[in-house]
Amino acid sequence: MAARRRIVAGNWKMNLDHAAAVALTKDVAAGAASCTGVDLVLCPPAIYLEAVASALQLADGSSPSGVTLGGQNLHDQPKGAFTGEIAPAMLVDVGCRWCIVGHSERRTLFGETDQIINTKAKAALAAGLTPIVCVGETLEEREQDRTAAVVTAQIDGSLHGFSAADLAGTVIAYEPVWAIGTGKVATPEQAQEVHALIRSRLATLTDAATADSVVIQYGGSVKPDNAAVLASQPDIDGALVGGASLKADDFLAIGKHFGAAG
Repeated sequence: MAARRRIVAGNWKMNLDHAAAVALTKDVAAGAASCTGVDLVLCPPAIYLEAVASALQLADGSSPSGVTLGGQNLHDQPKGAFTGEIAPAMLVDVGCRWCIVGHSERRTLFGETDQIINTKAKAALAAGLTPIVCVGETLEEREQDRTAAVVTAQIDGSLHGFSAADLAGTVIAYEPVWAIGTGKVATPEQAQEVHALIRSRLATLTDAATADSVVIQYGGSVKPDNAAVLASQPDIDGALVGGASLKADDFLAIGKHFGAAG
């Protein structure tokens, strides 16, 4: 197995105000040195990206703390008459290195299809961003024993036309929709099974070596008390953290667990 980097990203979603965003950033940055062997990423609301970048003291995408910045969404066009949207280059301009693409809330609440997610992911790559492409099944789909079919179709559609180099520059996040914000979490065995499925599918799209190099995060109510056992699974390389990323101590604890397992 390739030595894959561990990546723990905090998706703040539509939470916090300016002061709270800056305070949380500073607390995470202050504790980041304790998280060895893992990359920490903060994904604040777009309106606070510059404030978080400033709190991280970002310069050319670097930070003294090692914590980096990501967006929660982007448009697939470089510029134009798209009111309310954010171009990939704009994210890069404020110091972003990453961008979440196709989060389940974007799929379910805003109607984003695999085709839309595909164009966004390609636009992110073209701009020099690493897309964190999200896939995952609903509770109904899991109960109907359709998890493998749904996730495979999302992988195929969201990554359509990707070269091996594109795939190597992409992070995948498996987020069972039924475990997001519900307090439920897939068992380590359930999560590992889907992560292994994803890696196997990536190998069919490119090759085994490329698939083995891709970071696959788990995102579904990750907390300090379940992070260690999730991190111990062979194909779980990090976490896309929601609610727990809004508390510095919890987020850092998750980072420590994944770093220790790396």
